[in-house]
Amino acid sequence: MADNPLFEKYGQTIGAGKAIFHEGESGDRMFIIQSGRVRISKMIDGREHELATLDKGDFFGEMAIVSRIDRTATATAVNATQLLAFDRQGFIGMIEKNAKIALNVIDKLCRRLENANSQIQLMFQRNQRSLMALNLHSKFRARPADEQHLPLDKTVEQISLNLETPAKLVSSYLEDFVSAGILDIKGNAIRLIDRQKLSQLAELGDK
Repeated sequence: MADNPLFEKYGQTIGAGKAIFHEGESGDRMFIIQSGRVRISKMIDGREHELATLDKGDFFGEMAIVSRIDRTATATAVNATQLLAFDRQGFIGMIEKNAKIALNVIDKLCRRLENANSQIQLMFQRNQRSLMALNLHSKFRARPADEQHLPLDKTVEQISLNLETPAKLVSSYLEDFVSAGILDIKGNAIRLIDRQKLSQLAELGDK
């Protein structure tokens, strides 16, 4: 890297197994990998989970100079790794002089945003299903043991209002529950077929 003016100015070499930064630390630099690999990990429920392994050309830690927030994960060099480390002003100066790097960063940020949106949408859908199941679970528990049925029209209306969700989407989830053998719908009646499955879907365990 001796002939690389960027590395001469911003470069650093990290030994294998060494942490570049730790989750929860404050930071003022982002990094672009010149060679080697970097492992990104995060503590979840007391255990370390690997989120990604990054290679040459990838960057990380950008939130420290974009939003100035504490590190949300830990970055560790998998092997001997050479990095470019930029503070906010250094990064701005670098992209002003190198349009190719700027476009590469923008492209990867867009891809990350697209992936994040997909993850959020998936989580939202899962949460909606769980909340739907929880609403139904509560309604059936309020009914006598020999009357495990609910009026379809009123149930759709009530859940739609509770979850602030379109009635069409509520009806779609109900159809999914029918297909899964949890419910049965005939006429205007919703009947509970499998309480255990509904409980599990509502994330209540076996109750």
